[in-house]
Amino acid sequence: MHVTLAEEIMLLSLDDDSGQAKDRWAVGWIVAAGLLLELALAERIRVDGGRVEVADSSPTGDALLDARLESLAAWAGSTKSATVAAWLRKDQARSVEATLQSLRGRGIVTEERHRVLGLFPVRRFPEADGTAERELRERLNRVVLEGAEPDLRTAGLIGLLHGARLYRLAFPGEQGKRVEPRMAALAEGQWAADAVQETIRATQVAILAATTAATVAASAATGA
Repeated sequence: MHVTLAEEIMLLSLDDDSGQAKDRWAVGWIVAAGLLLELALAERIRVDGGRVEVADSSPTGDALLDARLESLAAWAGSTKSATVAAWLRKDQARSVEATLQSLRGRGIVTEERHRVLGLFPVRRFPEADGTAERELRERLNRVVLEGAEPDLRTAGLIGLLHGARLYRLAFPGEQGKRVEPRMAALAEGQWAADAVQETIRATQVAILAATTAATVAASAATGA
């Protein structure tokens, strides 16, 4: 079963039992970034100087990717500021929802709906088939903890996780100081074509800027 980078990130974030996502805010950004990176790997988009453009609008054959590609093409053609940061900010909620529904459609998670106190609607996505997540975690362990050479997509995934500092999602039983150096080295390595590396860099810059802004806003609110 081919699972996209965005779906892999979503699987790492979902608690297997409760179906609730951990680190929801940061995960939204890197799920959207994972879809962008997947499109770059498929040579459907290009990123240059932080700006994103559609190089090839033909379908990839993956419904999740093709829907985001169509939306991205429409948006990029209607704005003068088609930057990676602007797209991630605009599309992260839609990307998360589309990714969750793709996982549900594949039978990897199920969707449960209920109301808290009989008033507030809550959705959960507990795991139905753990095969994809188990294989993903084994692959990450081999590369990060055991020093195996990553394939292109695994290196890209590690680059996104490192950029968002989401070490504990991939390695919940490990301290960040153990996995961070290896993930940083992989994120900065010359393992991909320049176009793909540029996509990784642009998403990392966008996520860092958003994280910094959120931290400053939270500090200001606390100080007030």
